[in-house]
Amino acid sequence: MPTRIQLKFLSTALNSELLLSPFQFETGWHVLTGAPCSGKTTLVDLLTARGFMTVPEIARQAYDREIAKGRTIAEIHQDIRNFQRGIADLQLSCEQDLDPDDTAFLDRAFPDSLTFFRIFGLNPNEILPKCFQYHYDSVFILDRLPFERDRQLGPEDDASARFVDEWLERDYRALNYQVVRVPVLPPEERLAFLLERIAKKGDSW
Repeated sequence: MPTRIQLKFLSTALNSELLLSPFQFETGWHVLTGAPCSGKTTLVDLLTARGFMTVPEIARQAYDREIAKGRTIAEIHQDIRNFQRGIADLQLSCEQDLDPDDTAFLDRAFPDSLTFFRIFGLNPNEILPKCFQYHYDSVFILDRLPFERDRQLGPEDDASARFVDEWLERDYRALNYQVVRVPVLPPEERLAFLLERIAKKGDSW
């Protein structure tokens, strides 16, 4: 069984001066994010099946990579803070490999790390400057489905999932994104909601 992670729930304010930083690159990327058990993977799979460019969740890939090396979940969690820093680095590296002019759907994006740094007791301002490398075309937060614990990816309980849901929206809004909430609907209806909002992006949201 994985060891339980000591969670911190930091509400550290983002540096107001850094929040005035300009974005370096505009992109055609759409972020799909949300707390654990929000249906992101299902929606990304539907988009992939429709022929859209998608980027799977980097954190899950990071866990799979370490497990392939023979490490256990418990061993990974012994140094969860540095592991989380590594996930942020991998996310940024992945985004640097994308063409900003492409239309792509990302299962989480670099600013998600602000919220996960909070969860694991790290100061989000440590990585705030890197949040301005790319400006995403839109940010969608999926409303939560009934909570089921993920044996690999934290958080580990309903309270921490609520924290992630709340702070993802706070952190993205602090970066001046107009976050769109995706309600709980059957998967195909969620997909239609998403694509309709993107098609109408030129109108007032």
